[in-house]
Amino acid sequence: MSGTGRFEAHEEPGGHDDRDGFGEAGRREEHEGFEAAAGRGEREHTGDGAGSGSGDVPHGPGGPGGPDPARPPRIPMPRASVEDSGRPLPDLADLGDLLPVPLDLSHDVLKSLLGAWALAACSTAETAAVEVHLGDCGSCADEARRLREAVGLLHQPESLDLDPALRTRVLETCLDRRPPRIPLPEWAAPYDAETARLDALLQDFGDAEWHAPVRLRWFEADGATSRRTTVAGVIAHLLSVDGLIAAAIGLEDPLAGVPAPARGRTGPAGRTEAFWQASHFPPTRSVRAPWREQSHGLVRTVAFTGSHAGGLAVSYGDFELPLHDAMLDRAFECWVHAEDIAEAVDYPYEPPAPRHLNKMIDLAARMLPVALAERRRAGLSTPGPTAHLVPAGTPGRTLRLEIEGAAGGEWLIPLDSPAAVGSADREVAHVALDGVEFCKLAAGHLSPEEAAAGQDGDRQAIKDVLYAAAGLSRM
Repeated sequence: MSGTGRFEAHEEPGGHDDRDGFGEAGRREEHEGFEAAAGRGEREHTGDGAGSGSGDVPHGPGGPGGPDPARPPRIPMPRASVEDSGRPLPDLADLGDLLPVPLDLSHDVLKSLLGAWALAACSTAETAAVEVHLGDCGSCADEARRLREAVGLLHQPESLDLDPALRTRVLETCLDRRPPRIPLPEWAAPYDAETARLDALLQDFGDAEWHAPVRLRWFEADGATSRRTTVAGVIAHLLSVDGLIAAAIGLEDPLAGVPAPARGRTGPAGRTEAFWQASHFPPTRSVRAPWREQSHGLVRTVAFTGSHAGGLAVSYGDFELPLHDAMLDRAFECWVHAEDIAEAVDYPYEPPAPRHLNKMIDLAARMLPVALAERRRAGLSTPGPTAHLVPAGTPGRTLRLEIEGAAGGEWLIPLDSPAAVGSADREVAHVALDGVEFCKLAAGHLSPEEAAAGQDGDRQAIKDVLYAAAGLSRM
């Protein structure tokens, strides 16, 4: 384009573009040229420019508003492609060594490469040669298609989720190959597992979860009773009752700092009430650390003392349990209260492993004869039509307790005396229950009337055993 107040794009002799050589000065000059152009355009529009003869517009040798050959072009021409320049395109023959040399392979060699090609294991030149050959050879093309389909079958989609049982299998394999330096007694393993599971549940709890209401439930005098607390209160309860074992094996009792009058309460319920009263109300997340430290201390100590310490007596106030049974009892209560906590925060919680659950069921079954005797002394058991007294160590009337499921088994429960011996020949009743359901009955979370028991035989004996199982529960 040309004319006053307009720009013309110029190209230097030789066709070189000046844009690459402008630098900062060139860009400033170009910017000034745009401003000058804007001024001339405005003057042309208003009659003050060259058209009005004012003489304000500089004139080059080419006339008013014409280009000045002494100055570089203000708007360089765009670069042109070789196709638009009129120059000849380069000959492929002149490129020579720049082009890849195609492989000249025989049919047999190309056919032998089909498997590697299907697996994408050929080089670039081999891949090109095979693919050119597949366009000319129908039999090789069919074979290549079949091989590609077979390769697809070798790569089945797999889930990225880890097998939940992987950790257990790895640990068991490692322990089988290299046992721990200080092995944990088998009777302490359930307590170790259940405290670890509960600790994992508590790990991410916030303040709202720690203060969530929890109702502890148990049976007393053939009636359901309960006590309301919080998640933190449940952990304080476990801490105070586990302290019975801690004190028995020489560890620090968590009630050591409690005032003397309250510390005199020796039973699980009394110790819990004393701990609650002496601590900040309501208990907070701070109770988790001492409970966790105490549970780890119990596991370490029984591991060092070895299995021979299992017979050490642990006092529960009005009765005693040997250490190996006391550890099972604490594992059972840890699981039961962990389910109470999980229910309070609406979180799923699984029962213990079958091998551990079986040990807990066995403990409850072994405690039933004493519980039956206590019911008779308290007048809660209706006597039969005739007295059945047998000498200690001799067979007496027996109830067969059958527990179903992976943790199940059969137990013969003597009905007449804790010193009597259960005998299949003296069986008068048979009760069948699911393993988890029986544990919920023994924990006081299920009433005897609600227990879905398969029953056969003496109805009174069955009722007494079911109520005695519920009576094993406590706060």
